[in-house]
Amino acid sequence: MNTVAAPAGNTRQTGLAALMRGEALPLALLALLVLATRAIWFGDPVADFDEQLYSFIGWRMTEGELPFVDWWDRKPFGLFAIYAAAHALFGPGPLAYQLMAFAFALAGAVLSYFLARRLVGRFSAMMAGAISTMLLCAYASYSGQSEVFFLPLMLGMAALLVNADHPHFTRRAMWAMLLGGIALQVKYTVLPQCAFFGLYALWVEHRRGSALPRLARLAATFVALGLLPTALVGMFYALIGEFDAFLFANVLSFFDRMPAPQGRWAPDHWLGVSPLAVLAVGGFYAAFRMKRPEPFADWMFYCGWAASTLATVLLPGTVYLYYYAAMAAPAALVALPLLDRSGPLRMFPALVLSAGFFALLALPDRYDYSLEERQAADDLAAAIAPHVGSETDCLWLWDGPTALYRMTGSCVPTKFVYPDHLNNALETAALGVDQAGEVARVLATRPGAIVTASRPMTIQNEAATALVEAALAADYEERLSVEMHDRTLTAWVRRD
Repeated sequence: MNTVAAPAGNTRQTGLAALMRGEALPLALLALLVLATRAIWFGDPVADFDEQLYSFIGWRMTEGELPFVDWWDRKPFGLFAIYAAAHALFGPGPLAYQLMAFAFALAGAVLSYFLARRLVGRFSAMMAGAISTMLLCAYASYSGQSEVFFLPLMLGMAALLVNADHPHFTRRAMWAMLLGGIALQVKYTVLPQCAFFGLYALWVEHRRGSALPRLARLAATFVALGLLPTALVGMFYALIGEFDAFLFANVLSFFDRMPAPQGRWAPDHWLGVSPLAVLAVGGFYAAFRMKRPEPFADWMFYCGWAASTLATVLLPGTVYLYYYAAMAAPAALVALPLLDRSGPLRMFPALVLSAGFFALLALPDRYDYSLEERQAADDLAAAIAPHVGSETDCLWLWDGPTALYRMTGSCVPTKFVYPDHLNNALETAALGVDQAGEVARVLATRPGAIVTASRPMTIQNEAATALVEAALAADYEERLSVEMHDRTLTAWVRRD
């Protein structure tokens, strides 16, 4: 970063100079907080659900296999590449991607701090960074969800664009668009944020007096830079003759997947989004009724970014509460007028909100819960391993943790490695194959072991479920049941 910090008085200084002027202590405290809020999950192979799939595909990429071709999912290539890099550096276990996520979360906290320093002093900026860090974990990005990887990229875009008076603004805007293109390769739903940043950059250029032809050229350049990473990935798949697989997984399948009945808003979301609502409402109230933030234009920029981030959250047809992790940093920056130590309430709002969010994490309880979950996963893997092989008698997860494939050393009988893809009725027409037909094909291979769950996570495909239940009754016996994520998981082994 060249320049993102501006303490009281609005003077600009480089990140290195800022460290030399007393920023080291708050940054060190933020680093400790990031570590404290993430380390309790280090080594937990079943900390969350989706990341297990990303880890599996990333790990297999280190062995020359490819997403969309060898293993199916609709997340962008870049997300799997991050996991592949983590496993190449730190091995196949969960600690690899959890360390990578820690580095990204730390970068996010530091960027949040320096963006906040443009409006407030060190203490208030540290509180904003701390709140962003805690909210990221509160919304389930405590281990390896995609939000922890794209949020620092969006913060980087904000840092490059927030200073509209920078003499090299146009060049910085182009770098920002490239960052946005990389973020698109982590999760496509960041598109509204990229659009906001692009339009903001064009508005700044217009305000500087750029004529319409130049604005048109800049707009085309911004779009080209934003699409470049995705275009390069598409070109790679075209060169190896697998462009159709890339196109279906990355574009067409999105339109074939049915939305869940809850849609974009479930009843429990009212409580779930309340921390973000408190920050947003409190920030707006403080800005207009207590103390006007300065530079006001910077704060309005943060508000615009927060609105575009909300559009990112609500873009999919089905919205889960953990998507709101994307709002962690923007909401903290919008709340800066409330968190400002120089305001009429002094340190009180920052301390109360930070203490409340930290208590919300319940870290000791979560640590105990994580220990229980990883022990259950180990027990399940130990019970399954003698009955599966690396070439035949594969394990098949009808419903259960994807990490078991790696933990048992088993082969995988289908490229739809994530259980949700074959058991979820919402995916029936979105896989490019007949869902029940693929389940029948897998069962015909006579898996050495099958894992089921007492309670489904999604609406189930009834025809596929009937096939599994019939196979279990005819050819399998229960070997072990464990409690995991508030469900009972059962390992069934084939009768010889």
